[in-house]
Amino acid sequence: MAKNIDGPLYYERMGRTGPVIAFVHPNPMDQSCWIFQMAHLSTWYRCMAIDIPGYGRSPKARAGLTMDDMAQACWEAIDDAAPGEKAILVGCSVGSSIAPHMYHQRPDKTAALVLSGTGYNPSKEFTKGRIENYTAEGIGYRWAYTFQDFSAAFRTTPLAHFFANLFTERNEHADVETIIHQFKALSAPYPAGHHESIACPMIILTGSEDNSHQRAFALQKLVPNCELKTLPGAGHACQIEQPWLFNRFMIEFLTKHGLFPGGSKGAQTII
Repeated sequence: MAKNIDGPLYYERMGRTGPVIAFVHPNPMDQSCWIFQMAHLSTWYRCMAIDIPGYGRSPKARAGLTMDDMAQACWEAIDDAAPGEKAILVGCSVGSSIAPHMYHQRPDKTAALVLSGTGYNPSKEFTKGRIENYTAEGIGYRWAYTFQDFSAAFRTTPLAHFFANLFTERNEHADVETIIHQFKALSAPYPAGHHESIACPMIILTGSEDNSHQRAFALQKLVPNCELKTLPGAGHACQIEQPWLFNRFMIEFLTKHGLFPGGSKGAQTII
């Protein structure tokens, strides 16, 4: 079992046939942020959306939590759902930070990486502010934090409020100390060659209104043969704001690399 985590991670599944796609969510959301991807991509894939420690119905984590601990726990969830199989790893924000660690733990089992809400940020200065916010405001900080993951235009919509309420209605299952432990883990420096040695197909899907948008191009330069697509007008959680475009870019990428089970003709039909 993964160290510093009090048990196996919770996950939801959709789709009974096809290759495995594992989704890892951003802070302060949970696995429900992938609802549009799960509903669509389960046509061809066995999709699973994982709650990282301290969120949804996943267990708490202890002091000393590392990125590798969370990566291992995510692989253990995949092993529970699809023992011994390869997986396409999809992440947003902290999920995009966990996914490369998952790749390095099992490069032979990582079919591809699809990362969003991410960029190359060696200073990781954002972690200090998040720790201070959660320390001062407790788990209730999640509601306001959710809106920070959206573009200014999307924040005013009823759908943005729906998601903010959805996540915070689950606060009784969340754990603020675990979330703080996660931000401490995120603050650790990148391991040597962490991005440069990624050898599987990888794409970055980045919202033009995301604060990390410009850093996404710096990350793309570090990863060999990495692709990048921009979602115009979208914020950090671009998979929620523009699922039609996010899913289209994913399918085009997976088709290009022979990972779309519907074949290129099917991909052209649905996009």
